[in-house]
Formats: sequence, C-alpha cells, structure tokens
Amino acid sequence: MEAFGEAGRPGSLFAIGGAEDKVRERLILRAFVEACGGTDAHVVVLATASELAETGERYADLFYKLNADSVEVMRIATREDAIDAGQDVLDLLEYATGLFMTGGNQLRITSALGGTRIAQAIHRRHRAGMVVAGTSAGAAVISEHMISMGDSGGTPRRRLVQMAKGLGLASNMVIDQHFRRRDRLGRLLTALSYNPGPLGVGIDEDTAAIFEGDGTLRVLGSGAVTVIDAAGMRFTDSHMASRDQPLAMLGLKLDFLTAGCRYDLKRRAGIPPSGAEAGSFETVAEPVESLP
Repeated sequence: MEAFGEAGRPGSLFAIGGAEDKVRERLILRAFVEACGGTDAHVVVLATASELAETGERYADLFYKLNADSVEVMRIATREDAIDAGQDVLDLLEYATGLFMTGGNQLRITSALGGTRIAQAIHRRHRAGMVVAGTSAGAAVISEHMISMGDSGGTPRRRLVQMAKGLGLASNMVIDQHFRRRDRLGRLLTALSYNPGPLGVGIDEDTAAIFEGDGTLRVLGSGAVTVIDAAGMRFTDSHMASRDQPLAMLGLKLDFLTAGCRYDLKRRAGIPPSGAEAGSFETVAEPVESLP
C-alpha cells in the first residue's frame, strides 16, 4: 500500500466548533470522510483530549456508518503513552488519509504529544496530504497560538485568557470554538490584544472552518465563523490595563462568515458565496450535544 498524498499539497484542515450534528444529516462529518477519500477513507481517531474511554469508539462507529473503508483509534491517554509509542502506532498515521481529534481538554493533547514522534508524524503526514480534523478541543490545538483556557464574555479584559502553543498545523492563527454558544468573543479579542499578528477565528457549534491547501477558508454547517484581523489595530491599552479591566482595541477588522462564504487567508479578505454556493448548503435547526 502506498502512503496517501505523498506528492500532493497539504491536506485540508477541518476546525469544528463542537456539537456537530451526529444523528441527522451529519453534514460536517460526512464532508470530512469524503475529503479523506469517501469509501476509500482510512481514518485515525485521536481521543486524547477526552477523559471518557468510549469517545474514540463512538466516533469510529460514526465514520464506519458514513462508509469509511477503515477506522482505527489511536490509544494515547498520557505523555508516557506517546513517548513509548512503537512503530505500530506510527504506522496508523503513515497510511491514514484522515486524522480526527475529539473534544475534551486541549491541554491533554498538547501536553501529551508536544515534541514527540507522533506530533512530528502528524505534521509530516499533513504536509503530504493527510486531512486533519478536530472538534472543540481538537479544533483549538490545530492553531499555532492556542487558547488553553479562559472566561466567557463579549468584552476583552486583561487576563481573560491564557495562551499556550498548539500543534501549529494552522500557522499564525488563533482558533476558538463553541464561539457564540459560550460567549467567547471577549477572550479571542483579548488574545489578539496581546499580539495582533495572528488571525483570530471563532467557530460556532455545528460549524466547520475548513482550511484548504490553496490558502482559503470555507464555512460549512448551521452556524458562523467570526474572523478577526487585528494586524491593522491602531491602539490597545492591554499592556497597561489592570486585572479584569476592559480593554480598548481600535482599528479591528471583522468578517462574519456563514455557509458558502470563503476567506482568502493571504489577502485577509472575505469572499461572498456565489448564487450556486448560497443555495447548496442545508442548515440544521438544532445542533446536538458534543461528545466530551
């Protein structure tokens, strides 16, 4: 068997805001399987973020129901597991066409995988064409600058958020999830006040921001993706504000993208859907609860 996509461009990245539909149309999960090859998809599920042992198996069952050819669960619960992983574990990634990271706690992923051969293999295989998806905590670790924890609220405030290094598959970016449902605009803005360079991407539940190898982002699902470009910010007082004080941030650029919209990551510009795209996506009225 030949490894998937060795001569191609990097695989797509599916950053899912959590609570994706798992029982009705399964639009996002179905799109992930199709991107991985459809009936030829070889998917690996990484459930390190979750404290529930059955989470990986539940997603594996979902992907089999969506007609993936094979699904394997990578059983890495601790850093010791990651360091001691043998060639048999690495081989799961070697011939995978897709990797799916579940929700839970993003620090469980980065503290277990950071600097290990598994993290290196994920990067190498993604560059070679493997599709990578993450939901909730799994979406947060995709970015280079990761929100590790923080509080809710629409207003940016000093110390509202804590940052850590993510897996870095989406460079120069901060991704936040459960965005509208958990009122996380303030913490994403706070993160950008610390360093306005990265692009801020807030993803609603049952919604995916799909980063394509051609440098564009597209939106799929029933919610929206909020993109904040703070690179042109003229002023912030985040360096002098006292604890919990609201922050001033002047000169931000915000795009609010719904299904069918795209975003040019190089130009940092939103692209409206064409007439065909605008009518081609079905939305789901009520998202179901996410797996832990």
